[in-house]
Amino acid sequence: MKPETNSRKYPFRWGNLFLLLAILGAIVAAFQFLSVDFSALAEPTTLHAMAEYFAEFLQPDLSPAFLRAVGQAALETIAMSAMGTLLAALLGACLALPAAGYLGGLMQACARAVLNALRSVPELVWAALMVLAAGLGPNAGTLALALHTTGVLGRLFAEALENTPTIAADAVRNCGGSRTTAFLYGTLPILWPQWSAYTLYRWENNIRISSVLGFVGAGGLGQMLYIHLSLFQQSQAATVILAILILVFAVDGFSRWLRQKYLAK
Repeated sequence: MKPETNSRKYPFRWGNLFLLLAILGAIVAAFQFLSVDFSALAEPTTLHAMAEYFAEFLQPDLSPAFLRAVGQAALETIAMSAMGTLLAALLGACLALPAAGYLGGLMQACARAVLNALRSVPELVWAALMVLAAGLGPNAGTLALALHTTGVLGRLFAEALENTPTIAADAVRNCGGSRTTAFLYGTLPILWPQWSAYTLYRWENNIRISSVLGFVGAGGLGQMLYIHLSLFQQSQAATVILAILILVFAVDGFSRWLRQKYLAK
């Protein structure tokens, strides 16, 4: 006896076709509205100008004096991202408790509104505002990273807190422990690896972002890169770009090693 074959065919839906045509039409309309002309990139004069411009990046400035300046800016970038991430982790943990409903419905709504507002504003906008408030330099970058990352980590911490099993905390409460004791000994040990992993991931991201914040005067390698690009000093800019790449790879590797060694389940 031959096995039965599934002869059912998927029905044709006109709505899916219309949706696909609408998406394609929106893409075509966007290109026409923006007047994007890719043919200009293939012109001989444009290609020659781009080749000359990028050829200057192939000779990075490796003089000792400039390398010392790049090293100092790299340390400034690391410190800025680490301090901003640490402040954000502390503030995010404080806001995660009310955002998860531990302090009542009103506090939950207020905490969630604050977290939404903090992470809705991009880091670059926060940096521009902090430069006006704190002046040029790493202080503005640190505050910008801390504010935006607080919104991100606070939301992640709150969601992790909501999804954490309450068996251990309930056991502590049943033995006569307070709510604080139940959280510290029943909930926090379960949350700690996940919260730490979130913090390390955001530190990796903040290293990259801090390189961009320098374009608005927030210090670090980004500000150094912006200065040399503005002065058309491609050799010095190439050295700064290499330093950013090395720094990002080093932080990614260090963070991965920490997660595998101390946070792996």
